[in-house]
Amino acid sequence: VARDYAGRTPLLIGVLKGACVFLSDLVRATDLRLGVEFMAISSYGSGMRSSGEVRIVKDLDVPVEGRDILIVEDIVDTGLTLSYLISSLHGRGAKSVKLAALLDKWERRERDVQIDYCGFRIPDAFVVGYGLDFAERYRNLPYIAVLKNPSLD
Repeated sequence: VARDYAGRTPLLIGVLKGACVFLSDLVRATDLRLGVEFMAISSYGSGMRSSGEVRIVKDLDVPVEGRDILIVEDIVDTGLTLSYLISSLHGRGAKSVKLAALLDKWERRERDVQIDYCGFRIPDAFVVGYGLDFAERYRNLPYIAVLKNPSLD
């Protein structure tokens, strides 16, 4: 990331809520001059599978026209959310749009989404921790774990 953005001032857009921990670690690990913004985009609801409907819950507070954008996401699953977001940012006049994802759940991909910086490729399992949740639980775990037989009890 630092090499690719050397001499530029990228705007990192963290996709809330899941990417908050990864984004924090990524920002601290670089000495780039950069901006940080957040968006909340949903296609999950409270279940374990994507609903397929994408909606912006919290939009950006700054314009992206002419900016180099690095989307920071916790996990790329079906690709529906990221495909929508990338298209939206290009439509707003972003100079470039790249994607950094902690996890790539490639087996579930429905849309072709290029992950420019990927932490780990994982199988089709429901994972929690390090910012990832199930029904707003487990985000604060300091590790990533597979959640088997989840219960809302």
